This record gives sequence, C-alpha cells and structure tokens, in this order.
Amino acid sequence: MKKYILSALTIALMASCNNASSKMDDQPVAGNASGVGMKIAYVEVDSLMTQYDFAKDYSVTLQKKSNNARNTLTQKGNALQAAVNNFQQKLNNNGFQSREQAASVQAAIERQQRDLQELQGRLEGELASETAKFNEALRDSLQNFLKAYNNDKHYDLILSKAGDNILMADKKYDITVDVINGLNKRYKPAAKPAAEEKQAEDKK
Repeated sequence: MKKYILSALTIALMASCNNASSKMDDQPVAGNASGVGMKIAYVEVDSLMTQYDFAKDYSVTLQKKSNNARNTLTQKGNALQAAVNNFQQKLNNNGFQSREQAASVQAAIERQQRDLQELQGRLEGELASETAKFNEALRDSLQNFLKAYNNDKHYDLILSKAGDNILMADKKYDITVDVINGLNKRYKPAAKPAAEEKQAEDKK
C-alpha cells in the first residue's frame, strides 16, 4: 500500500511540474519557434518527493490511514472467518436444533460479509479521497512556488524528471535543490494535536 501511495503522489507531482511552466505566463513568448535560445530547467521528482517536508508529512499521514484501514479490515475479516468456521463445525456436528436456526445463523454470516465488503469500499474511498486532496495541495504549492521563483529566473520551460522520462539532461539545468529549499522555506506544517505532542515528549 505504501508503494501505491508514493507512486500516486509521484505521478501527481510530475503532472504539476510539466503543467506549471505553461501557467507561469499567459502571454506567448516571442522568439524562434524551434526552441533555440530557450531557457530550460528540470526538477528531479524523486528527490522532491523524499525531501519536500510537505510531501514527507502527508506521506506519513496517508500511510497511517492505510495501516489503520488494513488493520480494521483484518480484524473484521478474522471475525468473519471465525464465524464461518464455527458455523461449519456446528453444521457438521448437528449442533443446530433446527434447519431454521442454521438458516438464521447463515443469514447473519452473509450480512456480516456484506458489511465487511461495504466497509472495505468505504475505507478505500476515504483513502483515495485523501490522496486526491493531497495531490491537489501538492500541485498548488508547487505551481505557486514556481510562479514566484520564475519571476527572477525567467525560465521558458521547467520539466519534471523521473526515471528515464528525460533520456539525457545536463546537470546545469537541474534546479531541484533550489526548488526543494524554497518549498521547505515556505512550508508551514500544521500544529500537532496536544496528544501527539505529549506522546513525543514521553518518548524523549
């Protein structure tokens, strides 16, 4: 699940970088259409995801939600399996007083199974919604920063670099460190709940 979360965030960040340059200036740039003389830069997405404090904090939040959901589903699933095993054992040993009693227990197990499926769908939906919320916040923070950053730098194009999506790039075009430092300087993390702060103090 953690790998899925990080992959989703990386995809969102790549889209942000690739779209950001086109939003920096609403006016078309006069010049050679071939791109000669363009000022270009790129940002390493993997580094941004692991070093931007906002991305790191939210990744931890999403992972906690994912773990809580998985633990809840595991507990409910184990309870359901125990009920099924108990039902089958009583059925094999003629432990029910009547067919009606057996049918009633079976119906209860089926309701329990449906409830578990509904819970799984709801928890997955909540996690997807939270991930989408993060993606939007990440895009906004990155685009707002790059817009201000580019007031001085005047890049014509800022690309995202992840894996081999850019086959070759000179390191002189790499602005990753600048962007990470600038983003972290602007980032104001939300205050931790009092309970979390107390737990952190207790661990010291």
